Amino acid sequence: MSTQTELEQLLQRRIAIIDGAMGSLIQTHNLTEADFRGPRFAHHPRDLKGNNDLLCLTRPELIESLHASYFAAGADLVETNTFSSTSIAQADYELADVVTDLNLAAAQCAVRAARAAEAKTPGRRCFVAGAIGPLNRTLSMSPDVNRPDYRAVTWAQVTAAYTEQVRALLAGGVDVLLVETIFDTLNAKAALFAIETVFDELGRRVPVMISVTITDNSGRTLSGQTITAFYDSIRHAQPFSVGINCALGGKDMRPYLQELSRVAECYVSCYPNAGLPNAFGGYDETPADMAAVLGDFARQGWLNLVGGCCGSTPVHIAAIAEAVKRHPPRVPALPSRDLRLSGLESLVIPSTLAEARS
Repeated sequence: MSTQTELEQLLQRRIAIIDGAMGSLIQTHNLTEADFRGPRFAHHPRDLKGNNDLLCLTRPELIESLHASYFAAGADLVETNTFSSTSIAQADYELADVVTDLNLAAAQCAVRAARAAEAKTPGRRCFVAGAIGPLNRTLSMSPDVNRPDYRAVTWAQVTAAYTEQVRALLAGGVDVLLVETIFDTLNAKAALFAIETVFDELGRRVPVMISVTITDNSGRTLSGQTITAFYDSIRHAQPFSVGINCALGGKDMRPYLQELSRVAECYVSCYPNAGLPNAFGGYDETPADMAAVLGDFARQGWLNLVGGCCGSTPVHIAAIAEAVKRHPPRVPALPSRDLRLSGLESLVIPSTLAEARS
């Protein structure tokens, strides 16, 4: 049975549970520079503390234990610790040359935790999503207000970076690929292009999940799209799921999730922050707070997959899992025959009108 079939069978039965934040848990361990360096990078010329992805190489037992804690809390799917594991992001630490090792190690940490969780509960299926972050460079916008035509990175560079990451994640054994925390749709399209390139190379596919970030109450991505325009921009990729994560707490995501649930012809995911950051950079929403909001989203019929992003912990995930388990999963929207175009906003030409003019 294929992974896609297994996932579809799960999502037809119930709402699936995604894990919570990795960084929040790492911070509780008060790691030092030496933890991030390990023997391999003991003499590296740059400071490495804060490069959380590197811990998959220097403290793999810690990362595996954090994945295990989410499986123990009820997660069906955990994300690899690879949010910044591209040559472009790791260049800030002068570690672009270890990206393949990073992604392989991260995938293996998560897969080991998944197999261990399955062994504890015979018959349980635990999934691993290869997390593909948004980069610290953008294709759609100039970093220089005086040079609107300038870009700090090219399409070729972005696709090459994502291609390297995708190859390593798949080699490490991930079940799905998750392009997440998207703030620039053009970056996401580069990631999707890279994924399709690697699928063609390997002659096999895995499900692709996509998750966007609505940056504030304007209801738009950082590059300016509404949630419907974003969906129409990536609909051609036929994603397994599309969703919203990060930036906002669940309460503020409500209208955008409702709209996405209305139009999406695939499964829908939601994993918000534990509220907005406070003055100290922390997150104040309790497990009960998050569970109440996401439980209501489930009651409304908007969810297929649910979890947490920044500030969430295994305790949050356990509470969310309990809150949504009594509600049936969302039924995807029927495929539309309308012509759906998008720029910053969506333009829909009804199929009946298009047929009448043809």
